[in-house]
Amino acid sequence: MQVSMDEVDCTSQPIMHIKRKIRLYSVLFGLAVMFVVMAMNKKGRLLPTSPYRFSSLVSPGPYAFNLSSVKDYAHIKLVVKSITSKVEFRSSRQLPELKALVNSEPHMFSAIPRKFLPGVKNPCWYEEYTGNITSDPYRTNLYARYSSRFQTVFEHLRNTFREHLFHRDGKPYRMRCLPYFYIIGQPKCGTTDLYDQLRLHPDVKFSTFKEPHWWTRRRFGINPLSEGFHDRYPVEDYLDLFDQAAYKIKGKLAANASGSPSQPNIIIGCKRERLGCLQGGEASASTMWDNHAWVYFYDHATEGEPPFLVLDFVHALQPNARFIIMLRDPVERLYSDYLYFGIAKKSAEDFHEKVSESLQLFEGCLTAYTMRSCVYNTTINNAMPVRLQVGLYIVYLMDWMTVFNREQILVLRLEDHASNRKYTMHKVFDFLNLGPPTKEIESELTRSPASNIRRTADKNLGPMLPITKEILRDFYMPFNEKLAEVLQNDSFLWENSKLSTTHLPFTSIK
Repeated sequence: MQVSMDEVDCTSQPIMHIKRKIRLYSVLFGLAVMFVVMAMNKKGRLLPTSPYRFSSLVSPGPYAFNLSSVKDYAHIKLVVKSITSKVEFRSSRQLPELKALVNSEPHMFSAIPRKFLPGVKNPCWYEEYTGNITSDPYRTNLYARYSSRFQTVFEHLRNTFREHLFHRDGKPYRMRCLPYFYIIGQPKCGTTDLYDQLRLHPDVKFSTFKEPHWWTRRRFGINPLSEGFHDRYPVEDYLDLFDQAAYKIKGKLAANASGSPSQPNIIIGCKRERLGCLQGGEASASTMWDNHAWVYFYDHATEGEPPFLVLDFVHALQPNARFIIMLRDPVERLYSDYLYFGIAKKSAEDFHEKVSESLQLFEGCLTAYTMRSCVYNTTINNAMPVRLQVGLYIVYLMDWMTVFNREQILVLRLEDHASNRKYTMHKVFDFLNLGPPTKEIESELTRSPASNIRRTADKNLGPMLPITKEILRDFYMPFNEKLAEVLQNDSFLWENSKLSTTHLPFTSIK
């Protein structure tokens, strides 16, 4: 007897429905187990947790268990509609008091002074070096210990350390610096290429290596969160990464005879004073959005939201810092993120399924908590198979703008950078008051290949399914609309999706 395909579909649907239920229940059970394990520190002691983090996972929302198949298009649309109906943007957030910040990170605030050397863009200062000047100054630095790729750099720093000490009244002093500017986001948005191009400018010196992730992860002992907790990197380890920049800055300064290491009389020694002095920078694509560690280390929260964000600490220490953000169509960003971090069995169909599961988890959280709470919910974020929340740019940007002036933040688009790299780099140079680049730099900007391009195997997987793209566009639309409104630039709506980065000079940029 012949059986039609329609009959096969009808008889198999209940089975598929049960399989999806079993899978989702397995995911939820696995989450509970995973976060109990992740809450254990290396001594096996449970770290502080917040009860709210688990309750939203109990109820996946009214549209549960219908999301893993392309056939369930109507159900997925309902989930997205439910999510977008709950989107709200607060005009401001409750800012923490400085005292509360200091109490939460007393060592960091004791190691970094409140006043810095005048005449220098970077927050720099002299501190007395109390160690043995004949021993290795980086012997306890965890970056030096675990970053084998940069052993050559640290070896050079060791060999030149003593010659850069400043001696006064028989005591050795070293110059310390924080970065003047930060490339803070977002991942898979071209930050690596931006970093590489900016390094071409002679007045720019970055940290020893890209993406130290100190503000978001290393200072908490997270490397990464999926591996549990490790040793916490003290602020001194982070400052060591800027020793090369400090040496360059120190070389452009001269203290007169009446000065002292704590309050030197400085003569600005820039070769091109009208274009600004040498400045150090740092580029970690997690700085803008990643606050996952808060739930383990900050006990008190309001409605499940972090009491402190990364930006609060940065502002408290250096309120005049500058920030560069590179964004990309969040739909394309998510697919690129999936291709880069996915390990096995990657496909457009698998991506669709993971998007659907992530939307369900996010919608389930919204049934009990505010949109902002769910964006910062560590459990939800780590449970979602794909990082939907990273593309909610406006949520993070509005928080950064509660403490920093709009003039201190430059927001760029990868699409513009990919089509005209020289144009965006001129905007960056102007933003940092670096002045126009030399002809040699101009030539390099034009001919150098794009950095961090997509792997060939990932390119061969092709684009995401049209249905997935449509669903994601609906999901991100209200967030993009608010972003375009705040930035007063409709290009951040990403409506002209035909100008995809797959058709631009950075053909396969991640």
